[in-house]
Amino acid sequence: MITPQSRPAMGGMFFIVLAFTLGGYFTFAAVQGDYGIFRRVQINAEIVKLTAERDLLASELAQMNNLTRRLSDEYLDIDLLDERVRDVLGYLRADEVVIR
Repeated sequence: MITPQSRPAMGGMFFIVLAFTLGGYFTFAAVQGDYGIFRRVQINAEIVKLTAERDLLASELAQMNNLTRRLSDEYLDIDLLDERVRDVLGYLRADEVVIR
């Protein structure tokens, strides 16, 4: 007797290929996508960098506020005023010698 040959089930093979394709796509998107792991690492590195920059700017602002306060009318620091006059205007006292 001759037995008829059965064809492989193409529908089952199609669903397996579709499942692997979708799984590969979602895995790729989870790693490389806009909200993936690599993007998260970049965002965290940027957060650290910007936090350090913010802290540096905050310290510079505090220093500027201190200098502004020391030169204000309520609290005048004569030494700081003398330093700024010498630096900006190039003033000297009569008993000083300039060496260039």
